[in-house]
Amino acid sequence: MTTIRQQMPTGELTLQVDEARFALDELIGYAARANAKRGFLFLSKVLGKHWPVTPGAMEAIHTDLAAQIPPDLPGPVVFIAMAETAVGLGQGVFEAWLRAHPGSEGLFLHSSRYRVGSVPFFEFEESHSHAPRQFLHLSDSASAVFARARSLVLIDDEASTGNTFANLIGVCRTRYPQLEQLHLGVITNFMGQDANAGLSQRFGLPTTVGAALSGRYAFTMGETPAPVATSAQRFEADAERGASDAFGRIGVDRPLMPPQALAARLAQGIADGESVLVLGTGEFMHPSFLLGRELEALGKRVVVQSTTRSPILSWGSVGHIVYCDDNYGEGIANYLYNVAPGQYQHVFICHETPASPALMQLAGQLHGRLFHFQSETKIEEIPVC
Repeated sequence: MTTIRQQMPTGELTLQVDEARFALDELIGYAARANAKRGFLFLSKVLGKHWPVTPGAMEAIHTDLAAQIPPDLPGPVVFIAMAETAVGLGQGVFEAWLRAHPGSEGLFLHSSRYRVGSVPFFEFEESHSHAPRQFLHLSDSASAVFARARSLVLIDDEASTGNTFANLIGVCRTRYPQLEQLHLGVITNFMGQDANAGLSQRFGLPTTVGAALSGRYAFTMGETPAPVATSAQRFEADAERGASDAFGRIGVDRPLMPPQALAARLAQGIADGESVLVLGTGEFMHPSFLLGRELEALGKRVVVQSTTRSPILSWGSVGHIVYCDDNYGEGIANYLYNVAPGQYQHVFICHETPASPALMQLAGQLHGRLFHFQSETKIEEIPVC
């Protein structure tokens, strides 16, 4: 057991680590949040969101979390990843699980803060977030699988109170009372041993947990409250945000196709030793990982990361901050952490939304190239103005 005390601009964090399957400083760092509800952040160094990560390190986490899922879960098994931070993580764990269990029937969905056309959805809440409303869309085929599902696997980067899981599980059990078993997969599990032992009773289903790191924490707010960031969600029911239905938002039952042809073409222009950043945008994360993995397999020096709507202060594990406009058109402030313009010789920005001034601005700041993923096979490079 390891105990760490961390003084932050927003208060004092005490962390007790009971088990870590990877080196602690390789898994997490510490950051201060502009959020009066929660003035700190365990900043994941393996997620590919707030910190640049090699595709190999990301895939190691995907494989480890998939290996901790009980092998005897009755199927079909539905995987749900939490937007926006864990979208790529969840899809990676699902694909690792499919590789380990060929022939098993599974379905992957990720929640979203955007509505997708007229696709049916249900809603749950992430109460501690600056963007609390979450939507889960179901195509007709996904809905049919969910109606037969017997096991549920929920994926997030972190569990602290378990409240978001509880909100989603309550909705799912009401809609799908045939569910029999539940598994939670997280990079960091800070609910504590007593809470873990009581999860089956709390959720009303036999529940297991898999994590790369387990422990608990306490946070004491400082005398000066955390700065309050503006709302990170401006939901309009009829607004078209460009959120795609092609990559897991409405359900997918197989691995996504990696963009091998694009990677091969881009690799021709990358000299030996040159650095590459493959950048996802908001909820659009997994295709950037797949592109990065293909480039890494071709011998290129690659890291993967994503823009985010999460407001974090410049302190601790957050160095440089790039401020960027929201490419989904909500008018929400977006950020890119720990990346400085000019740091990488090549920056490939992957997005699901159509070309926009926000994307042009981001590409201009980073001297990057834009790639619009309209589907798994239709990827268009957008000229940067």
